[in-house]
Amino acid sequence: MQLATCTYQEFTLNMGAPIRTTAGAPRWPLGYQLAGHAKLVTPTRELLAANLPEDAYEFSYRRILNGHGIDRIHAELAALAAHVGGARLVLLCFDKLDKPGNWCHRIHLARWYLEQTGEEVFELGAKPLTPPPSLF
Repeated sequence: MQLATCTYQEFTLNMGAPIRTTAGAPRWPLGYQLAGHAKLVTPTRELLAANLPEDAYEFSYRRILNGHGIDRIHAELAALAAHVGGARLVLLCFDKLDKPGNWCHRIHLARWYLEQTGEEVFELGAKPLTPPPSLF
């Protein structure tokens, strides 16, 4: 099973099957139909409302993921992959990562999933540009 992450706004159909991972659905026309909702990796509304700094957010989000466990999460994702004929699942949310310091649950999910399975989850959306090295 292949997994990747992206934003709703940056997703294109050639990336794979678009999967919702947000508490709420987009309120604008997407131009594509969502193929499913990965509920077990979706942050809770309570976590989102807490407006925590990144380290506290990651700690709380990992508690949610660990509470569900990798086996249940993997089973949910495998069922979604089977539903879309084995296409790569692209786990979507609203937050763009194109500026330094931007983050969202996708980053923490990818890190957690790698730790649990040894499988990388690649970000397909824009990432911050690395400044060129300084000569001085």
